[in-house]
Amino acid sequence: MTTSPYLELSDAEGARWMRICALSSAHSRTARDEAMSVGEPEVRTEPDAVVVTIRTESSAWDERLLELRCTTDAVEITLETRGVGELTDVTILGGDGILPTGASGTFRSGFDAQSLYVPSPTEPVAFVRPVWSAASLGVVGDADPGRLNGVFSPPPLALAFGRDPATDAFSPGPGPWLATWLRAPVEQLRFTTMRFDPVDGGGLLRLAHEGHTSVDGVWRSPTVVVQPVDSPAHALELYRDDLVRTGCASETAPAIQPWWLEPIFCGWGAQVARAGKDGWAPDLCRQETYDEFLGTLAAASLDPGTVVIDDRWQAQYGTAEPDTDAWPDLRGWIADQHAQGRRVLLWWKAWDPEGLPPDECVTDAAGRPIAVDPGSPAYLAHLDAIVERLLSPEGLDADGFKVDFTQRAPSGTMLRSAPDSDGVWGVAALHRLVARIRTTAKSIKPDALVITHTVHPSFGDVTDMVRTNDVLEHDVTGRPVSVAAQLRARFEIVSGVLPGYPVDTDQWPMPNRAEWLDYAETQAGLGVPALYYLEHVRDGEPIDREHLSLIGRTWDEYRKRLE
Repeated sequence: MTTSPYLELSDAEGARWMRICALSSAHSRTARDEAMSVGEPEVRTEPDAVVVTIRTESSAWDERLLELRCTTDAVEITLETRGVGELTDVTILGGDGILPTGASGTFRSGFDAQSLYVPSPTEPVAFVRPVWSAASLGVVGDADPGRLNGVFSPPPLALAFGRDPATDAFSPGPGPWLATWLRAPVEQLRFTTMRFDPVDGGGLLRLAHEGHTSVDGVWRSPTVVVQPVDSPAHALELYRDDLVRTGCASETAPAIQPWWLEPIFCGWGAQVARAGKDGWAPDLCRQETYDEFLGTLAAASLDPGTVVIDDRWQAQYGTAEPDTDAWPDLRGWIADQHAQGRRVLLWWKAWDPEGLPPDECVTDAAGRPIAVDPGSPAYLAHLDAIVERLLSPEGLDADGFKVDFTQRAPSGTMLRSAPDSDGVWGVAALHRLVARIRTTAKSIKPDALVITHTVHPSFGDVTDMVRTNDVLEHDVTGRPVSVAAQLRARFEIVSGVLPGYPVDTDQWPMPNRAEWLDYAETQAGLGVPALYYLEHVRDGEPIDREHLSLIGRTWDEYRKRLE
């Protein structure tokens, strides 16, 4: 290590996969972490592995080391620091430092690959992309430029590198591939994003802790597992199996209730279509509007088993009190659906603090609420009471939740936790939030259904059904992308990391009627059919009885397969 901080990783035939950079960094609020010297590797042998330890002199920590545990199957890389600080960015497979040669700055690992597989929907659509394309996986995103990568939140925290060039958004080249993923208990995933940060032939992983992880003593990073695989699908299966084997994820899928698998009608697409370009779709979440939607379904002989009341039935998102102007008798309406053999789910906007006291929220530097704080006992008690009011027979008697907007996790170094919070942050905070919703829901109604778009093995204990979420539009060339192809790609990801979980196939948004009909036929073969559109998909493309009859046929075929 006196001249080079790199170790070569080759396959069994001697073909190189990576030049692993032994530098890493754990930056803090008060100090940049730069390696001032790199020690000689220390090697020890264990029964099932050779362990290489590399110690570096740090500008931020009393002690820092990188451990590479080499087995017959994989290399497992863990960063360890000792000292005091509040972590901001942590980088592995590269970091900041000064070499004996005089070279300084940021160093990255080299990858002998040409394509990168990212198991998360993005806009532009690019599950497979050139290897030197960045990727962001986490719980922060929206529809703004550079942020439309939170459709799964969190997605699998895994990537795969292929030797052949990327040819299109969906088609991985032939194997072998090289996979890398994060292994850690979910409560240790206290970062908002894992980013693949490539520049000019090199790349590293960056975990954004944002100053919300306090270290006083020894801290160990999540382990980065690097392993050859046959394909990206194989990578996801091994990733899930690894988290289960190490106790970081549950092996048990939920006990599926028959009613969960009934076709779903969600009112959002119909609300948007009726509102048109100049309207505001949440204004159409009204009792009389949903009655009209259900009348249209009845006229077409369509009988969904579950109805989702979407955005926004609440007067305020945070308190989740029904808007009595829009829903004058929500309890009675739900009772009427029950009488017709249907269940009702309420759309839930995760993280939104509207109507809640600032002391239960993450706030900005001016003290304004930004998001609910699942680290606050006061908020969690408030959340319990809300769920009780919505699901209990004495309350609204709803049957569960469609949890949305999990990608709106608070993010920023200047944000502050609630006064009584334990400071949980990032992926770990989202897990705690969704876990509390589901645990409370199950205590009230054991067969309650909680749908999320948290496509991560460690979230298997907080969800009952996985939603494939919003459909996107274009590939990197600007060409429209098949909506059915997107559903298939997402279904494969869900099946790989959460096998045995039912899939809500969603249906929003559709670019045109033809694509909508193609998507509808695909849904029934991959998961629970969900219908969003009733009157038209786009202006000038009305939905008539014939189109709804096609939906009915797909539902009939789906129900026959369930028998």
